[in-house]
Amino acid sequence: MKKYLSPAAGVVLAAALAGCAWLRPQPGTAEIELVTLNDFHGNIEASKYVLDSAHASGERTIVAGGIDTLGAALQAWRKQDPELLLVGAGDLIGASPAISSMWADEPTIGAMDLLGLRASSVGNHEFDAGRVELLRQQRGGCKSPRADKACKFENPYGGAQFQYLAANVIDMVTKKPLLPAYKIEQAHGVKIGFIGAVLREATEKAPASGIAGLDFVDEADAINRQLPELRKQGVGVFVVLIHQGGRTIDKFDQQECSHLTGPIVDVVKRLDPAIRLVVSGHSHRGYLCRVDGRLVTQSDMGGHVLSRIRLTVDTASNTLRDVSARQEVMIPGSWPANPALDAYLKKVRDLSASALARPVAALAVPSVPREKQDDGESALGDLVTDATLAAGRPYGAQIAFVNNGSLRHDLDTSAGNRVNVSQLLAALPYTNSLVVMNLRGAQIRDLLEQQWHGGRDITRGLLQVSDGFSYVWDRRRGEGGKVLPDSLTLHGVPIENGTSYRVVVNNFLAEGGDAFPAFTLGSNRAETNIRDIDALTDYLTQREQFGKPAGRSETQGRIKRLQQP
Repeated sequence: MKKYLSPAAGVVLAAALAGCAWLRPQPGTAEIELVTLNDFHGNIEASKYVLDSAHASGERTIVAGGIDTLGAALQAWRKQDPELLLVGAGDLIGASPAISSMWADEPTIGAMDLLGLRASSVGNHEFDAGRVELLRQQRGGCKSPRADKACKFENPYGGAQFQYLAANVIDMVTKKPLLPAYKIEQAHGVKIGFIGAVLREATEKAPASGIAGLDFVDEADAINRQLPELRKQGVGVFVVLIHQGGRTIDKFDQQECSHLTGPIVDVVKRLDPAIRLVVSGHSHRGYLCRVDGRLVTQSDMGGHVLSRIRLTVDTASNTLRDVSARQEVMIPGSWPANPALDAYLKKVRDLSASALARPVAALAVPSVPREKQDDGESALGDLVTDATLAAGRPYGAQIAFVNNGSLRHDLDTSAGNRVNVSQLLAALPYTNSLVVMNLRGAQIRDLLEQQWHGGRDITRGLLQVSDGFSYVWDRRRGEGGKVLPDSLTLHGVPIENGTSYRVVVNNFLAEGGDAFPAFTLGSNRAETNIRDIDALTDYLTQREQFGKPAGRSETQGRIKRLQQP
C-alpha cells in the first residue's frame, strides 16, 4: 500500500486502509463499484480546496482536482475493478473557468468522455445557454447560439459519449422527457438503473427564453414513474442521480451523517422504497448521510473530491443488500499518471494559453473579493455593477443590479496588479448580454423585497447594486417589509414610488431569473447587445487610462443592514 506525502496524507491513508477489503464479494453476492462526481463546473485544472476532514484536525487549504488527477485515480481503481462505473449528478459544465468556457465547455465534455463517464443527470447550469445548446453538447454539431465559441476547440464537435438524464424535464409538445429519464448499465452480471433528475426550481436558474416549452416537474414523482419500466427490463437495483442537495454540520467524509437538511431530504423521503442510493449535487457540499435508511451522497464540487460507492447485490433476488461509501480527495501526484488525460490537458492549455494570458488592465488592489459581508454586499459586486452601469449609461441607465450567482470567483491579478482575460472570465464567466428597462420606484421596492421571498437570500444572496443607489434593511422585519421605507435613495435623493427609473441588468435577470419576477415588468426595454464581460473589460481599461484603476478590497456601504441595539 502506497503512502502519499501530502497535506492530506492522513485522509488518503485512512481511505486507502478502508479500501483493502473493498471488493471481496461474499457467496451469492456481487460487488459493484460506483465513482461519482457532481458540480464539476468545467474545472479541468486543479484548484484550491479547503480540506476539513473527519480524519484530521483543523481546516487546511490544499490544491486538488484537475482532469489529470481524476484520470490517474480512475486508472488505478479500474485496475482493481475493470467494471467500475463513473456517473455524475449534474453541473458538469457552466459557470466554468475560462479554459473551458471560452470553448463552449467542449473541452470538459471531452474530458468526461476520456474519464469514462457513463451517465449524469442534467444540472441547472447545463441549461445556461438553453435547451438548443444542451442538445448540441449532447449530440454534437456546430449550430449553436454561441457561434463564437462552438466548434472552435475541435471542428466538428462530435458530442458527448456519456448520456445526460432528465426524468423530470418534460417537453410540453411531446409530453416526453427532453432527454432520457434513465440509463441501464451492467457490471459483474448485474443491471443497474440510473435515473436522472434536476431540481424543480431550475426554472429560476436558467434564462426563461432558453427553456421555453419545458416543464420541470416534481423530482420524486418523475423518478418513481421510471421503476415499472426498469423492472420490465430486468433491473432490480436503482440509483438516483439528482441535481438537488442539502447541507449538514458533519464533515464531508463523516460516515453515517444524520444531520442532513435542505430540499433533497423531502425528495428522498418520497422515493420508492426500492431506491436505496441517492447521488446528489447542487449545494456544493460533501456528505455521506442516511435519510430514512437510504444513503445520500455528494462529493463537493470542482473535481476536488470523488465519492466511491460499493453496492452489494443479492444475485439470487436481484436486489440491493447493502450500500456504503467513502470520499477520496483528489490530490495531484497520489496515483501513477494517466498519459491520455495528461496529454489532453496539455492540448487544452496550449490552445488556450495565448488568449487567456492577454493582459487587460491594472486594478487598484491585488484581489477584489467575491465574499459577501453580513449586509449582503461584496467588493466584486460593487465593481461589476459599476461596470454594468457605465455600459448602460448611453441607454439612460441610472441603476444597475447584478445577481450574486453570476459572480463566481474573486477577481485576482498577476504581477503589478494586472488582470488578464483568464482572471476576468473566472470571476464573470457567463457572458450574458445587458438589457436596459424602466422600473417605477414602487417596482424597485417590490424587487428588493423579492430578495427574501421563501428564504432564497440564504442560498442566492442579495442583489448587488451600483454606485449612488443605497438602502437599509432589517433582518427582524417580516417577509415583504424588510427594506426600511425611507432608506431607498439615488445619489442621496429618496426613490419615489411613482417615478420611473432607468435600470440595467443582465439578460438572465431581465427574464425574471433567480426568482425576480419584478424585472419582467420593466418597460421601454433596450437590448444593448453588450456582454457583461465586455462591459467589465472596457470599464477597467478606461479607469486605468484615466489614472484611477478600479477595484477595492472592501465594500462601499451601498447595502446596509440595520444593527440590532
